[in-house]
Amino acid sequence: MSSAPRPPVASSFIHPHQEIALATRSCIARPTPTGFEGIYVHWDGYPTHHLPLLLAAHQFRFRGDTEAMARFLVDSPAVSWDYLGADLLTDAPDPVQQHLGNGYDACRPTTGLVTLDGSPVQRMTFDEVSAQESWLSWAYVLHPQGVEVISLQNGPRGLIVGWDVDPLTPFTDDADRWLPRPASRSQAPTTTVRKAELRVQAPKSASRR
Repeated sequence: MSSAPRPPVASSFIHPHQEIALATRSCIARPTPTGFEGIYVHWDGYPTHHLPLLLAAHQFRFRGDTEAMARFLVDSPAVSWDYLGADLLTDAPDPVQQHLGNGYDACRPTTGLVTLDGSPVQRMTFDEVSAQESWLSWAYVLHPQGVEVISLQNGPRGLIVGWDVDPLTPFTDDADRWLPRPASRSQAPTTTVRKAELRVQAPKSASRR
């Protein structure tokens, strides 16, 4: 099991946006021998938001370099991320940028956190155990072969989506459809929207969940 420090529990810190709106909380992680270890992301953690951005980032900005992507997303924030932004779409084709642009110009590291006792705020890291014991809904694990999408309400394992999957695929947020399945059936679950329809839709407006 990872020895990563546990993040402060909900009652021990105040998030600068905590009272404004409810968030879909998640983490972006590296695989470990027992599961994963990663960093907290506050906003928009559902698969229809994070997964297309991660696929596009891997294919275009990071040009297939999973470790470089992990260094940026997992290692670089001092505390955690507020949200993932459109800088992950650098070098992506115009249709991808237009459809996946989420209104956030760049990934924003978390600032403004304070602890009730005045102690320094630590990095908000999670492993496969602490993530399930927390308020997180989703985890995204950056494997060499693809990104594992884990619905934490259903356990510490999920479905791996290959890095070559089209980021404009209409994925689903149905947690039960992201359960692990036999290798012969390991296709990313989608909605009923056809890809041809998806490509001609207007750019998605920003939303926060």
